[in-house]
Amino acid sequence: MLPSIALVGRPNVGKSTLFNRLTRTRNALVADFPGLTRDRHYGRGRFGERAFLVVDTGGFEPVATSGILFEMAKQARAAIAECDVVVFIVDGRSGVAPQDTAIADLLRRSGRPIVLAVNKAEGLAPERAAAEFHELGLGEPLPISAAHGENVNDLIEIALARCDAATGTVPADEGAEAEATARIKVAIVGRPNVGKSTLVNALLGEERVIAFDEPGTTRDAIHLDFARGGKAYTLIDTAGVRRRGKVDEMVEKFSVIKTLQAIADANVVILMLDAVDGVTEQDAHLAGHILEEGRALVVAINKWDAATPEQRDTVKRDVARKLAFLDFAQQDYISAREGRGVANLIDAVDRAYAAAMARLPTPRLTRMLQMAIQRQQPPRAGKVRPKMRYAHQGGVNPPLVIIHGSALRHVPEAYRRYLEHFFSDAFQLRGTPLRIQFKTGANPYADTTARR
Repeated sequence: MLPSIALVGRPNVGKSTLFNRLTRTRNALVADFPGLTRDRHYGRGRFGERAFLVVDTGGFEPVATSGILFEMAKQARAAIAECDVVVFIVDGRSGVAPQDTAIADLLRRSGRPIVLAVNKAEGLAPERAAAEFHELGLGEPLPISAAHGENVNDLIEIALARCDAATGTVPADEGAEAEATARIKVAIVGRPNVGKSTLVNALLGEERVIAFDEPGTTRDAIHLDFARGGKAYTLIDTAGVRRRGKVDEMVEKFSVIKTLQAIADANVVILMLDAVDGVTEQDAHLAGHILEEGRALVVAINKWDAATPEQRDTVKRDVARKLAFLDFAQQDYISAREGRGVANLIDAVDRAYAAAMARLPTPRLTRMLQMAIQRQQPPRAGKVRPKMRYAHQGGVNPPLVIIHGSALRHVPEAYRRYLEHFFSDAFQLRGTPLRIQFKTGANPYADTTARR
């Protein structure tokens, strides 16, 4: 097991900046905007030969009793309960705030080892930056700068030492990287308030992310590891994507970018639709982007239990008409809130992943190519008819079939789509798009003809 370090503090003290510094990524959204992070956000860090987990949390408001602040506080408390050591981050420029005192009292009662980090201390004398925070009674404050990296290595060294003292020495996990690459990455995407976070919680069997009846609750792309049936997965809960014209705030623009990055990084995408609201133009636009990226896909039509018979008929017609280009994807009618159809959804993910990673033997590909040509030849382009000789696989996720021959630049797009559907049916590639690439061989007589 890797040691885990939870980053805790009131809003806008630099937790996400430190998270990105420790994980050497930009996975956590960072802006001069309080309350940006809401869910627990996990990442892997390394200090020398030691690997560790870092948990970013939202701004902690211990006294909140309702609303989104209460849900964020629940996430922070869960991170404290499951971690090996807590790094309590305070703001060295604004001094001790009432929330800092309340958080310090809660951390003392938790029984977890605590490291007090005084952030934003760049340019300040260390003694001056730390002096005021002795009153919190959490030991020696350590002045750091998450933005500039000052004393961050000292912070991790102290945190890991306290973790070892509390739990025993934890060796570096040499298989951590291999385990991460073996996981099936599943991105859950859709418009705001279609139930993405509710589905994540249903799959995990716990309230792992905030599911709140308010559009825009999720702002970041949250990566969550879980296992089912002996298979390892990483779920990526993403922010809801609205039409470009309605995206005004800078924070929301970054959230959309994170969602698009999650689609590109995923092996399989679950596109969630709302059975009550039906299929919108934005759903079709997002589906088109997933297809352009070549991701394996499962369509989950949520809130099926809340839809009337008329709404169910409408959404079925709209899926068939507006999303006809996703005919390769399985459709599942689910209720994330009630947990209905969720198990079938993961089975569909497994099938889509297997299809996306399928290996297609060259002899069979070439035979299927000849069968497709016998059924329907490529049309002539003037006096020239494209000739296709053999095919082989050029890649996976999505499967790429490279066809060799002559005059292939004249193959029309309609015939390319015909071949894509033919190969998909022949190899039963349900759940993934398939790509065709044409490669025309060089004319061996080109130089001779030119000299004549």
